[in-house]
Amino acid sequence: MPNDDTHKPPEADDIAPKSAPLRWLWKFNRGLDVVKGLSMVTVLSSLAVGYFQYLNAYQDKVGSQAKEDMAAATSTFTEISHAFSEMQALQQTLYADFARAISEKSDASDKALVTRNVRVISERYEKARIALRENIDLLTRKAEVYIDWASNTYRDPAEKHNVDDDPLSRRVLRDYAFDCSDKFNFPAFGNVHAPDDDAQSREVADDKYCAIAEKRGVDDTTKPKDAFIRICAGPNDKAAKRIYWYSAKHHVLTMHYCLEAAHNKLAAARQWASGIGCEVAKESDVFKREKEINAQFDDLAGRINAFNSLALYQMEQIRVKYRPAGVWCSVPLVRNIPSLNCFPIRTASLTH
Repeated sequence: MPNDDTHKPPEADDIAPKSAPLRWLWKFNRGLDVVKGLSMVTVLSSLAVGYFQYLNAYQDKVGSQAKEDMAAATSTFTEISHAFSEMQALQQTLYADFARAISEKSDASDKALVTRNVRVISERYEKARIALRENIDLLTRKAEVYIDWASNTYRDPAEKHNVDDDPLSRRVLRDYAFDCSDKFNFPAFGNVHAPDDDAQSREVADDKYCAIAEKRGVDDTTKPKDAFIRICAGPNDKAAKRIYWYSAKHHVLTMHYCLEAAHNKLAAARQWASGIGCEVAKESDVFKREKEINAQFDDLAGRINAFNSLALYQMEQIRVKYRPAGVWCSVPLVRNIPSLNCFPIRTASLTH
């Protein structure tokens, strides 16, 4: 009888080419045989499973980014709001106690309750002011990155951006002598229901704005996109600089500038609160400006409240930016339509 082994089909390894250059071609061809053996349903099912696994991974990435952005915005808002609210409250309390002590003729008595209280407040105030001055540039940048940029649905980090695209700074406010008491310079956000009016939206170039007599502020006829003011150093020497009230960074800059302006008017009160005492002439000057100083405190409180309102609004915009995608965003090819906004996280390569 013939040997049974002679009737066995050859093993795969026996028929595989021995030559290394041809062996890879044999493996590739054998892989195609396996695919050809699969049904169309099996192939389509595998593709669908892979697609939805990718989609779920993408949505997980979006959810993680949303949590990080919201946490950073909340932390930044809390840090900035607390720092400025504390400073404004300490300024106002310091001045109120000074005015009370002078009016009650108790400013020379170290035993008076108001005098003892103001010593503690003075120490807290000076420390808080120094801390804010040390951190103001960092707080400004944090407001820009974690509130302004994070809430801007249309900002693409992959697009070309100059490092100094936003020219507003503390130095600009100083050089342009920003007037904190001018009501045109007070924060306002426009009106989403304002009618479209070409006359109202007519643009004047920044380099020509300072030469015209008309000041253009923000009121109920202003669209939110036009909620900005322009400041001038003079009618002829410099172009106007813009302050956008939908920018948390610009709020922080103007708040700090106006807080320092109020601080400069409190020299007599600070001197008295420190225990050094102050000159009668300086006391008299402070009382003459009492109405002006109190109005400045009220304006500061209003500016802080405007910043708080904007920050909360921008945080809502972050939620909108990362809101759950609709059903059409799960359909291949359809989800690539730009108008559907299915891609809150952009993965384009950086361009310079």
